[in-house]
Amino acid sequence: MGFVKTFDEIMANMRATADFYDAQMLLVFWETKPEIVRRLVPAPLEPAPMPIAMAFVAWYPATNFDVTYHESALFVRATFQGEEGGYCLSMPVTSDIAMAGGREVYGYPKKMADIHFERTGEKVHGWTERRGVRFMEVSARLTGRTNEPAVKEMLEGLYEPDGSMKGIGYNFKYFPSPEPGSMDYNPRLVRQETLFRPKEKVYGEAEIVLRDSAYDPWSEVQVVRMLGAVYTRGDNSMLGGKVVAEADLMQFLPHAFLKWDMK
Repeated sequence: MGFVKTFDEIMANMRATADFYDAQMLLVFWETKPEIVRRLVPAPLEPAPMPIAMAFVAWYPATNFDVTYHESALFVRATFQGEEGGYCLSMPVTSDIAMAGGREVYGYPKKMADIHFERTGEKVHGWTERRGVRFMEVSARLTGRTNEPAVKEMLEGLYEPDGSMKGIGYNFKYFPSPEPGSMDYNPRLVRQETLFRPKEKVYGEAEIVLRDSAYDPWSEVQVVRMLGAVYTRGDNSMLGGKVVAEADLMQFLPHAFLKWDMK
């Protein structure tokens, strides 16, 4: 295979989904302040009724795109035309291929980072570090209980009878123009679904530490009340996304720096 691909090579690498096998994930949920979510969510998205944030740390030991890597992410809940999903503020990864694919196809705000994930018995621990700052550290005890008891019931309600669950993610695709001070096109809002099929799912009581970082300001999403965690191991599939709206360039501009380090 060379720089110029044949038609057969292109077709052989076409995939309807990006698949992750035996993926391990720890997802933690907390309540933050409504004014924080209002400031972080750009139009045409709107803040969800409840100011809920979610972070995860994950290990992907096998994929259908020939990459294994760690990943973490930070989301706040948002809606578009009445449909609730997660607006992604940050998604560090340990693979350049995973970074390029997620950014260029779906608009995920990915950066390279050092990420740790481990499970020992009922304890799960993970962290994310960039430019000398461990700005996110999370731990959970998989007791079957969540910090707030009602959260377990709420999360269980998201799963189908067959045990699967679809998560909706919102991202914006945008690229700076080669001419300074502009973009190639108006930012495009992308709606994308991921199908989760857990083989193992255990709820837990979680703690998260968000440290100040000039380049990865996760600490902006303050923890008002920790809600709980869920650990899963299973097969995930990223389904195709769709552009559902465009944003006004000047209105969006303050939000256009999630993918690059800028003080």
